[in-house]
Amino acid sequence: MTVENWRLNAQRYSLTGEECSNCNVKIFPPRDLCPDCGVEARRKFQFSGKGEIYSFTTVYEPPAGFEENAPYTIALVRLNEGPMLTAQLTDFGDTKPEIGMPLEMVTRKLRSDGERGVLVYGYKFRPLIQAPTQKDSPVH
Repeated sequence: MTVENWRLNAQRYSLTGEECSNCNVKIFPPRDLCPDCGVEARRKFQFSGKGEIYSFTTVYEPPAGFEENAPYTIALVRLNEGPMLTAQLTDFGDTKPEIGMPLEMVTRKLRSDGERGVLVYGYKFRPLIQAPTQKDSPVH
């Protein structure tokens, strides 16, 4: 793995971004400057990994390296903290994606890196799994 790939680990596997120290805007992926006020944004911020579907589509003609996954659904996900990102959806089973559907981030295989056989992992989003409520919990 190259040095550039190691630098991306936090954002690929745990949705680590930045928060602007001037206007408190949450930024993902990390950038040198805040897109809202232009001030340097160097304060790390850990996103919750929760969000909702803003828009989605199904990919039938994938780019090179992603053919084994086709067809697959990608979504524009609005994170609870504000930023939007594009990600593949996973673990939907018979459930159909819908605008506004709550999601959570999971780490999954994105693709195999051809001849080298390296598996590339990153974030995808699945439907939010609700924690059991008090009335759903078994009585002991």
